[in-house]
Amino acid sequence: MASSGLFLYDRTFDGLLTAVFDAFVRKQFPTVLLGEGEPLPLFHDEVFTVVTDEEKSARVWRALEKKLSKQALTMLTVSYLAEEPELDIHLFNYICKAVKAEKSIETFFTDEDVRYVTDAFRRVRYERLRMMQFVRFQKAKDGTYFAIIRPDYNVIPLIIPHFEDRFADQPWIIYDVRRNYGCHYNGHEVTEITFTDDGRTFDPRTGKLNEELLAQDEQLFQDLWRTYFKAVCIKERLNPRKHCKDMPVRYWAYMTEKQ
Repeated sequence: MASSGLFLYDRTFDGLLTAVFDAFVRKQFPTVLLGEGEPLPLFHDEVFTVVTDEEKSARVWRALEKKLSKQALTMLTVSYLAEEPELDIHLFNYICKAVKAEKSIETFFTDEDVRYVTDAFRRVRYERLRMMQFVRFQKAKDGTYFAIIRPDYNVIPLIIPHFEDRFADQPWIIYDVRRNYGCHYNGHEVTEITFTDDGRTFDPRTGKLNEELLAQDEQLFQDLWRTYFKAVCIKERLNPRKHCKDMPVRYWAYMTEKQ
């Protein structure tokens, strides 16, 4: 298959699938995939800009449904949430190979692209699990429960169903400060939100709501939780290495018991 320098696309999953479609139509396949607006390499050949097209992406997805299991299809969409610069071309190659192959390639772990995408999926899935364990809510005056997270990967789409089910009877907000967006559940539906108030709602370093927004008894409950956390700690059994493995330090900033 012919090489075609680099493709520019909008860094959406539909955009990636459109890029695959265009590559097959043009019979030219990129060696580099970049997001629109990103600086181009110093030396490059032809640049092709992909225009995201839902019909094109849907046709590629239907082709993948014929070649891959449901688990592998889920792996593609979940791994994409890793948002790693190196992932784009590996995922693009994986999809191209899957479309062309006579049978599923999902277990061909000797293939570099299959291995990379599979490993990215595992990293994102592990981060999802960590976020479900380490999210800490604060209660605001209006009764909304508020939590700040800063995950390595964009796992909000993966954890929201868990909290929507677990806390179905109360309003809450989970906000990703790394990507500056979050989700608000009002007791009936989830909507995406973005704060643009430059710190007037919460402290991005600690994740704590500003004092005037906290519920009257919230600080008391936080103090009680920290007291309980200290009380159940048995000094003679302290194992800092295992503790940091089970509860990595990078999560501590937004955990009540660690503040």
